[in-house]
Amino acid sequence: MPRSRKTLVSLDATPYYHCSSRCVRRAFLCGKDAVSGKSFEHRRQWIEDKLLELASIFAIDLCAYAVMHNHYHVVLFVDKNNADNWSHTEIIERWHRLFKGNSLSQRFIEGGSFNQAEQRILDRSVDLWRTRLIDISWFMRILNEGIARLANKEDDCTGRFWEGRFSSQALLDEKALAACAAYVDLNPIRAGVASDLTESDHTSIKRRCEQAERAPQPNHHNQQAKGLLPFVGNLRANRPNGLPFRLTDYLELVDWTGRILREDKRSAIPDNIPPILEQLNIDAKHWCYMSQHFESQFKSLVGTSYNIKAACEQLGQKWVHGIRACRLAFPT
Repeated sequence: MPRSRKTLVSLDATPYYHCSSRCVRRAFLCGKDAVSGKSFEHRRQWIEDKLLELASIFAIDLCAYAVMHNHYHVVLFVDKNNADNWSHTEIIERWHRLFKGNSLSQRFIEGGSFNQAEQRILDRSVDLWRTRLIDISWFMRILNEGIARLANKEDDCTGRFWEGRFSSQALLDEKALAACAAYVDLNPIRAGVASDLTESDHTSIKRRCEQAERAPQPNHHNQQAKGLLPFVGNLRANRPNGLPFRLTDYLELVDWTGRILREDKRSAIPDNIPPILEQLNIDAKHWCYMSQHFESQFKSLVGTSYNIKAACEQLGQKWVHGIRACRLAFPT
């Protein structure tokens, strides 16, 4: 029996999660249907636009994403500390970008006054909305429901557009995060629909590459792509929120991996292994395998065996599913 989502998510264990959703019908998210001749390519933009919109509302940042023919992937960072510091006004304004709220929240925005009982009710609503704005399930629910409505209206039909519930994996450390982000960014190359990163439409890696090329100076803050969680360098004291790698190192790693994934190089590991793999202590062969099979190779918790055991304790799990694969891929 599937476990409830809240038993698989522990922000004390990690703020990083890999999620994906897949279509249940034969309809496409993108591409051309060979049977009907109809193109669904525009739907990829629907998802990309909605992802960026929701990331600007929720206290959830986009680390990586890729929109494919019948599914999409996202790597998310839950910024609970940011949400904890939001005022009542910020919470209500953000929630109203998603829903109408209630009569009290509408009156609050208009500058109305409240008695004590009304204020307590409003406070409870704000507390509830604050928790939902850091909730991955609510993020994915709003994303998927919005896309499903648009697709059903366009297809003039009703019923499910997505398979049951979205899949998720908790990324417990920087090794798992790097491997998963690269796996997501390399989806179009792995599927054979793009030959290099610059042709990987509707992916975070193309967005990052384009911004890096436009930046006037190397390692400058304006290399970071708008709407995506920035790269902030290696672990250090007082480091701001962001991906714990240098942008240039990550782009080099993904480009190197993408070249290997081409059909004529899948079995060969070049000698020029990117330094970031040595820093992460990940074997090049294991890395290349993960870049093709990350989602199927690992279960709901991904990281070193030490971090998996610690997460299981926090989640109240007495069993550790998939720890053998993690121990092989991520030696401590």
